[in-house]
Amino acid sequence: MNAIIVDDEPHNIENLQILLERHCPDINIVATADHIDEAINIINTRKPDVVFLDIVLGKQTGFDLLARLTEKNFEVIFVTAYDQYGVRAVKSAALDYLLKPVDIAELKASVDKASEKIKQKKKNTQLDFLMEYITQKDKVPGKVALPLRNEVRYIEINDIVRCEATNSYTWFYLKNKEKILVSKSLKEYDDLFNTQGFIRCHQSHLINISFVKSMLREDSGALLMQDGEKIPISKAKKDMVKLALAKSP
Repeated sequence: MNAIIVDDEPHNIENLQILLERHCPDINIVATADHIDEAINIINTRKPDVVFLDIVLGKQTGFDLLARLTEKNFEVIFVTAYDQYGVRAVKSAALDYLLKPVDIAELKASVDKASEKIKQKKKNTQLDFLMEYITQKDKVPGKVALPLRNEVRYIEINDIVRCEATNSYTWFYLKNKEKILVSKSLKEYDDLFNTQGFIRCHQSHLINISFVKSMLREDSGALLMQDGEKIPISKAKKDMVKLALAKSP
């Protein structure tokens, strides 16, 4: 896979190049760029399969770069220092991102995912979804992209009743009674939905307050959902849950 690296810090480019050469033999770095204009020219002329893209590029962002491209026929792996808004946008689109300093295992996993997507030769709808998110005025996504085995599903966040952890996977329970299994941790979605009316009432449960019917006085407590399911509340979360329910419309 031919790839380029876009980062405004030369030492970050060098470090990532070294990691890719040592641990990802399927990646061939054909060029690097440290600003948007240069990156756009390289992408249009070299037609890379993969772009390793920093979110913050001086006074601009990697999203600005993507917005200026008429065609996005490549996979993107974001490589960034923690940036709350940027990472939230990337998570919403179920795109891969790596935090600096880059973890080798995570890098190899991201490259493997990109390779699989390229083999499938499918249109990168996740990049389109990301750009739609970025252009929203309120920056609060109405949908979330859920990566499944053979597809990416785009789900209305308001249709999610609750999420439940199963090891490193997450079950999504929708209001139409559908269940969807996603190979991402519950923490990923706790971080993503924590400003949208969801609360982590238990280590294994994340619930949408809109679908809570009542709070039961059982042991440390439980939430009775509108679909009849009882969701436990951990003792450590009890006061937080009470306060969240009291504030909900």
